[in-house]
Amino acid sequence: MDMKTYVLAKAKEARDGARSLAKASTGKKNAALIRMADGIQKREKELLKENAKDIVFAQKKGLSKAMIDRLTLNSKRISEMAQGLREVAALSDPAGEIVRMWERPNGMRVGRMRVPIGVIGIIYESRPNVTADATSLCLKAGNAVVLRGGSEAIHSNKAIVKILRAAAKAEGIHEGSISFIDTPDRDAIMELLKLEGIVDLIIPRGGEGLIRAVTENARIPVLKHYKGVCHVFVDRDADLAMAADICFNAKVQRPGTCNAMETLLVDKKIAKAFLPGMADRFTKAGVKMKGCPETRKIVASAEIVTDADYQSEYLDLVVNIRVVGDIDEAMDHIAAYSSAHTDTIVTKDYAKGMRFIREVDSSAVLINASTRLNDGFQFGLGAEIGISTDKIHARGPMGLEELTCTKFIVFGNGQLRE
Repeated sequence: MDMKTYVLAKAKEARDGARSLAKASTGKKNAALIRMADGIQKREKELLKENAKDIVFAQKKGLSKAMIDRLTLNSKRISEMAQGLREVAALSDPAGEIVRMWERPNGMRVGRMRVPIGVIGIIYESRPNVTADATSLCLKAGNAVVLRGGSEAIHSNKAIVKILRAAAKAEGIHEGSISFIDTPDRDAIMELLKLEGIVDLIIPRGGEGLIRAVTENARIPVLKHYKGVCHVFVDRDADLAMAADICFNAKVQRPGTCNAMETLLVDKKIAKAFLPGMADRFTKAGVKMKGCPETRKIVASAEIVTDADYQSEYLDLVVNIRVVGDIDEAMDHIAAYSSAHTDTIVTKDYAKGMRFIREVDSSAVLINASTRLNDGFQFGLGAEIGISTDKIHARGPMGLEELTCTKFIVFGNGQLRE
């Protein structure tokens, strides 16, 4: 079977699954999700065994430590994957919800109802947990999913999909609701992107190169974020101990994620008091620092930062540090370099915090909290399918509601257009 025929067959299987899934009750979808969670946990040893094959391949391929971290499964992450499935099962089902109704002068009642998007293609790299997260959200919202993970996670993804499909089938849900393109051949992606009329939406998750390639070649709508260039601004009125903890968490906790801090902005009024201790913590954690001239006067170990550095998503233990005059200069920097993903201010000044929230145009803007918290699970949406920096349809973490669209519904009693 040639690649075009193979991918088309997978997509048509998903379309059949979507039609079947649209009829499934909330109870049936929830039962399938719970069964999936149980299966993930019961087959932990099998998942770890398959994941080990991917890690060996990644090491031979020379992937960075951060990328290997994103790829790695362990007991904690498998448990979190299962918990994510259960969390989604516990959430309200958006499909069929009437979000608004109003009456026209002629007595006709008009409303909007949430409905599934249909067939959603997910193209992603590294993290195998995306397989379960994407499936859970798509299934609960009534969408079929076509999964295409990266070659570096092929064994892990196959094992997870096998468990998910078996659980769906056991609950009477069409297996095509969870379709998986199990070839690492990149031509499969190109063929998937051509299937206008069969696949309704593409969501790429991965590096900037992947997302741009998908966007440039797709004939299907794409929800995306190109990169996560996230900032923390430490204001002169910040609690400096809190600020240090937030900055450390934002950079070090998992540097290979899109919501990790890449640039730290520090008010010049507190730079000398704040930066030495912060730099010491970063150094002990293995963080490489790049600084502006003012920063380097305080932190001698910092390398020279460049304009290109401010635009970089490192996904690694590297951070830019810039001393700024005040909140206005901080927001000007963010406006110039942010990827509109996640930006944080640390301050005790209420007025400054509210200014920052109003004026910084990103998918999530936080006060006194780590950028790492911009996440569907952390926001109470359940597992997320991605974080969109687009402004049309969905923005920020994409949970269940973001995986539906609306249609108009009308209740009449014989009204005609005059």
